[in-house]
Amino acid sequence: MKKFGLSLNTSTIKGQGLGILEEIKIASEAGYDGIELWVSELDAFTAKGGKLGSIREALEAAGVKPVNLIAFFAWAVDEREEREKGIAEARRVFAMARDLGCGMVAAPPMGLIDKPVSDLMNVTKWYRALLVAGEEYGVTPVLEFWGMAKSLGRLGEAVFVASEADHPNACILADAFHMYKKGTPASSLRMISSRALGLFHINDYPSDPPRETITDALRVYPGDGIAPLREMLGILDANGYNGMISLELFNNEYWKRDALSVAKEGAEKIAKLMDF
Repeated sequence: MKKFGLSLNTSTIKGQGLGILEEIKIASEAGYDGIELWVSELDAFTAKGGKLGSIREALEAAGVKPVNLIAFFAWAVDEREEREKGIAEARRVFAMARDLGCGMVAAPPMGLIDKPVSDLMNVTKWYRALLVAGEEYGVTPVLEFWGMAKSLGRLGEAVFVASEADHPNACILADAFHMYKKGTPASSLRMISSRALGLFHINDYPSDPPRETITDALRVYPGDGIAPLREMLGILDANGYNGMISLELFNNEYWKRDALSVAKEGAEKIAKLMDF
């Protein structure tokens, strides 16, 4: 199996409250190639007088690539006014990504957790509009599905929306936990070409509690749970995927530990899983 680029989603160590500059240093020291930054952390940094240019300089100095920004704008809801507010927020985030030299912004099904969209075909039009807006900033909104969402909860729905959007930049963010949460089989990853997969979130989960009640907070290190990660990574490899896999955890127990040791252990467990 090839060696994929390895990214650290700062959710994995955000509970330590270290701040974005320290998180970048940790990603570098732990051996990660890239990092996913949360817009909430960027906003907190700038609210205190920090400049995005300082973050970009820190990334360059650390040799860590800004892979993706994590944001939560409601771009796919039926309500037009709410959707327009979501698009406006997306543009603000796209500008931040551009200024950081980050090529992707996550576009999850915000607003569709408890209320499904009336027609998934409409989502294809709205995703295309989001992609067109992203082009203005040189940024690609990567379509993310959430296993707990009433709409865009399955990988198959994301594949449908991305393919019907009819845009060359359409791509998907797949996540092992969210596939499990909705019951999406690992084999479904065969449906995504290397070009159509923007990013893969790697994580694991225990057998108990069951998928119906398990939450993000119970994600564990890759290899410590029951996820068929070798199968998933093998499919990505066979598909020719050459992008990043990103460690995204929200485990409170890990947040109680030293952040660098948590990041290092995550990288080590992924390395064992991938046999390199």
